[in-house]
Amino acid sequence: MIIRTYAERNVYMNQKRAMIIVNPSSGKEEAPRRVVEVERVLAEQGYEVLIQETAQELDATRYCISACTEAFDLVVSIGGDGTLHETINGMMNQSHRPRLGLVPLGTVNDFARALSIPLRPEDAIQTLASSKVQRVDMGTINNQLFANVAAAGALAESLSAVTSEEKSRLGSLAYLKEGLKELVHSHAVPMTIHYDNQVWEGESPLFLAALTNSVGGFERLAPEASVDDGLLHCFVIKDLNLFKTMTASLSLLFGSLKNHKDVHYFTAKSVTVSSTEPVRTNVDGEEGPILPITLSILPRHLEVLVP
Repeated sequence: MIIRTYAERNVYMNQKRAMIIVNPSSGKEEAPRRVVEVERVLAEQGYEVLIQETAQELDATRYCISACTEAFDLVVSIGGDGTLHETINGMMNQSHRPRLGLVPLGTVNDFARALSIPLRPEDAIQTLASSKVQRVDMGTINNQLFANVAAAGALAESLSAVTSEEKSRLGSLAYLKEGLKELVHSHAVPMTIHYDNQVWEGESPLFLAALTNSVGGFERLAPEASVDDGLLHCFVIKDLNLFKTMTASLSLLFGSLKNHKDVHYFTAKSVTVSSTEPVRTNVDGEEGPILPITLSILPRHLEVLVP
């Protein structure tokens, strides 16, 4: 008998297979050491393990596509939100999607926070031995997936400019610092937002659509959001002066941003955002496409190992 593919071989041998996708520069370059620990835990669970290191943009996506087409049982992302974003995009439009494991080594790790996956790498690695699986929603923005947040506007552009050094040094506060600086000198842009047969038109420095309660490390931006509620939780922040910026920041910290009088909040399953100006976006902390964008929800699209 000739075994022609990994998938056929796995059925024949009844061997579980896991792919580790690792960003070797993550976590102040502690990733290689963590790979050894992950490989050991997975081997104890009966997995045959393949390790793939990223070296350039979209490597994680290409590796994950291979894991899907070769019918791997599990893909483990070791790195930050950027590595995770690339990894999940390898599962887009795939008939077979492996379960997802996560070892967060970034500075924010919103997806891990939302799923209560430990932020201490050694604890997160033990989660890979868990038998508990959580089905989670994924969002789509034009032709890509996102796991946490898609944002548009002058503020979203400024957040894309936050450096890795700032994120390593300040963590979530790096985003707050850059955001406050931008809002003080706010540059609102015209936006037209269509959602579930409704429309909002006006000027805003920021539109934000969140899938989870954690955005930029702030776990109370959308406290009602859960990973499987089938909804986009959307905020339109209006042009704010310095005083209003401070009150909005307090609302953010206390989880009541949606009730702020200068914030338009709504939930939807589908959203389109356009502008008469060339407005950039930020997707899961990375630079995204220029408006217009179309957002939608894929309910309970991925299975993730959780504690």
